[in-house]
Amino acid sequence: MKALERFEVWLVTGSQHLYGDEVVAQVGDHAAKIAAGLDAAATVPVRVVAKPVVTSPDAIESVCQQANADPTCIGVAAWMHTFSPAKMWIAGLLALRKPLLHLHTQFNRDLPWSEIDMDFMNLNQSAHGDREFGFMVTRLQLSRTVVAGHWLDPDVAGQVGRWCRAAAGLAETRRLKVMRFGDNMRQVGVTEGDKIEAQIRLGAQVNTHGVDELARATHQADPQMVAETVADYLDRYKVVAELQPDGDRHAALLDAARIEVALRTMLDAQGARAFTDTFEDLADLPHLPGIAVQRLMADGYGFGAEGDWKTAILVRAVKVMAEGLPGGTSFMEDYTYHLGEPTPKVLGAHMLEVCPSITGNTPSCEIHPLSIGGKPDPVRLVFTATSGPGVVVGLTDLGSRLRLVANTVDLVEPDQPLESLPVAHAVWEPHPNLSTSAACWITAGGPHHTCLSTAIGADTLTDFAAMAEIELITIDQAATPTTIAQQLRWNHAYYQLAPHA
Repeated sequence: MKALERFEVWLVTGSQHLYGDEVVAQVGDHAAKIAAGLDAAATVPVRVVAKPVVTSPDAIESVCQQANADPTCIGVAAWMHTFSPAKMWIAGLLALRKPLLHLHTQFNRDLPWSEIDMDFMNLNQSAHGDREFGFMVTRLQLSRTVVAGHWLDPDVAGQVGRWCRAAAGLAETRRLKVMRFGDNMRQVGVTEGDKIEAQIRLGAQVNTHGVDELARATHQADPQMVAETVADYLDRYKVVAELQPDGDRHAALLDAARIEVALRTMLDAQGARAFTDTFEDLADLPHLPGIAVQRLMADGYGFGAEGDWKTAILVRAVKVMAEGLPGGTSFMEDYTYHLGEPTPKVLGAHMLEVCPSITGNTPSCEIHPLSIGGKPDPVRLVFTATSGPGVVVGLTDLGSRLRLVANTVDLVEPDQPLESLPVAHAVWEPHPNLSTSAACWITAGGPHHTCLSTAIGADTLTDFAAMAEIELITIDQAATPTTIAQQLRWNHAYYQLAPHA
């Protein structure tokens, strides 16, 4: 079963009537085989469906409008088997509201050198049919991703699969509802933003719900659901003695379970898959949500602390992109640095809210004081993120546009055990190094709240940004402060002039 089987990508193949019905039928047969081959590829996480060959402007516009209207279709992959005059595509391309992949391939991998005749040449014209199509997409200044190579090449399937994951993330944001409990942290700038612009660009609806409503739901939580949640805590995690049923702080575990039941109930009632809270507005909640937030993220919900709805959207989108892949995705914050030997690195954490999907170990369920919020001590899961490659990405609102800033990283073990740090955390070495990445991140205006993923890479984010028509700055091994600053200057000019930006 495919990880994102609820979604489809439509393979739309272009041809024309010049070569006769027999050739068009052969084109359709080849397209069906290509779609089936990509559909069977393990790296392609969605269904790939071949649509009937299009040979006229009306047919092209019709299939594009059908794609727009079908909620299961997350994108269109276009391929020109024969020559398909590109003026036929104008109306359809202008009408298309789903992401576009240009698959530049051909049915046969090898040329039958000694057998080539004009019939073969007329049928297998992707080499210049796709160039005709590519010109028109460029002429219309439409965003798309181009994947070139033979459709049976695993690398081609991998590129198609990454594009499908990005399209799935965008499909999710376009229907996403975010519940905000309280506002953002007072006097903080980067967690502010234009929710209308975010809905225009990404589709996500961000609406506030009273914290008192959540508090009432917590106190009224169904006792059976609370008991089942506590039982799951005890079964799944290493619960410290004081939180055990016979422990002197077991009541705090019950409070944590009540908050989780209330959050799940309210989110599901609203059809919301992301949420925020803030320690400055807790009303009559027993304490700041800790383990509840962590477990909801582990189940795929997006989250942003301190009212950070942009990061909540981003975490949910990346979680959808990463479905079925090894690794995890979490809300994160660059908390403090190690600037000494042997290698400078970042210690990432937050007060409570780090998703256990980024660790391969069993978390410990603990309770400790929290120096802010003015409430009793909250229950949380404590663990260290598993080592391996990852990406840290943040979403900011610059007023004139949205910007994603991404940094490729290597997660590593702490230099020494963090025995006195009772929160979930991750340690990473950013690319190309800490001083360069930090300078580039700050120059780009990247936020302090981020999404950390060890499941997807920067290439998927590149496709996502292109689909959403939002800016992306990637800090990787090749980045320098000079090149990033230059890219920012060029991008500023582009986004002032681009018709779709």
